[in-house]
Amino acid sequence: MSIRIAKAEDATIIGQLLTQLGYKTGKNFLIDKISQLIHHPDHLLVVYEDNKVEAVMSVHFMPQLALTGEFAIISYLVVDENIRSKGIGKELEAYCVEQAKARGCDRIQLHSSLKRTGAHKFYEREGYQESPKYFSKSLIVSGDPRS
Repeated sequence: MSIRIAKAEDATIIGQLLTQLGYKTGKNFLIDKISQLIHHPDHLLVVYEDNKVEAVMSVHFMPQLALTGEFAIISYLVVDENIRSKGIGKELEAYCVEQAKARGCDRIQLHSSLKRTGAHKFYEREGYQESPKYFSKSLIVSGDPRS
């Protein structure tokens, strides 16, 4: 069991994990995204592996204009639905905390769909508090840019 940096070869299984959350992504799209993210200095893309990849976590680190330090944003944390509630998400979240502290972050933020009530309970157990009022503006006029 280990947490390691994701590789392009993980694209298929990462795609399967994202499908469990309702995202449809093509393999070539994911290979490009994985390559982009693992080479970005302000991003961390890791997988949890126990003989095979069982989870993925994507974290962005953002400098703050008005405060010292940075903050981390977990953009994706997906554990295979067949093995949830076995501590894998907790291990990944703890890894994120460790990495965020090492970068001088003063907090971690994340967004979770209203329908993912199980995930909400998990995050609350890990010490996250709901922070109301999140705004989003779509910049996609028509079509789907993913391949």
